[in-house]
Amino acid sequence: MMTHVVGVELGGTKTVVAIANRDGILLEEIRFPTVSPRETVNQVCSWIKSKITAGDAIEMGIASFGPIRVDAHADDYGRFLATPKPGWSGFSLIDEIEKYFPKSRIELETDVNAALLGEMRHGVAMGMRDAAYLTIGTGIGAGICSNGSLVHGTLHPEMGHIRVSRHPDDTFAGTCPFHGDCWEGLASGLAMEKRWGKPAHTLPNDHAGWDWQAWYLAQGILSVVAIMSPEIVILGGGVSQFPELRDKTAHHLDVLSAGYFTFTGDDLQLAGLGQRAGIIGAMELLNQTR
Repeated sequence: MMTHVVGVELGGTKTVVAIANRDGILLEEIRFPTVSPRETVNQVCSWIKSKITAGDAIEMGIASFGPIRVDAHADDYGRFLATPKPGWSGFSLIDEIEKYFPKSRIELETDVNAALLGEMRHGVAMGMRDAAYLTIGTGIGAGICSNGSLVHGTLHPEMGHIRVSRHPDDTFAGTCPFHGDCWEGLASGLAMEKRWGKPAHTLPNDHAGWDWQAWYLAQGILSVVAIMSPEIVILGGGVSQFPELRDKTAHHLDVLSAGYFTFTGDDLQLAGLGQRAGIIGAMELLNQTR
């Protein structure tokens, strides 16, 4: 009997599944849209079953969008909470997967914490014990590691919903269905698209939207710095790929810091693993001791 290592990155828009042997050699990977809960899980598990021999064992690391209960001791472990993604609130991800793979080892973590773990094992945060990972995409999510341990609390970090000061020229109401103009409501990829009437990646480099975006990002990052004093803050997600966004944000961060913090704009870095941080981190969850 062979044991296979499986990583699942369950995102709000796309799902990635990878399978490797126990030596960590990647065998195959697939990507597909995240649709309804049971349809998505069926596609994940059916693909895995098609790649293994009957009787083989699997160990699965799952990096999921949230909010989702990641406390393995909680009665609702693996269940989605009040997520804005239609149809997913209340869905028990772990229970559904265990129907396909009963008694298999499954490790569940948020997508951002898993991405941070990937960066700490193989990316720009190697050798560090205090780090934060921010993904700026459809929403804003945060992964936090303090003194070598991923942070959860009673739920998990929800930095996207902190309050930030509105840009003086910004009259946009915000996109968050719960809070309107929270950080995510003003600075996510969805917020940029709704504010400017087109997807962020189509805005020209000299568009005012990028200066506003950097201004909003710097405010949220300053809160992360003030709360946890990380060695590094890592920017991930689709919006972070804009060529000058890191430098613009670093500038605003230094201005807002006013020389008070030892953390500077130089400590703000793009994800070294790029868009693969999440799936690599999902597989690394199987080597993580909680």
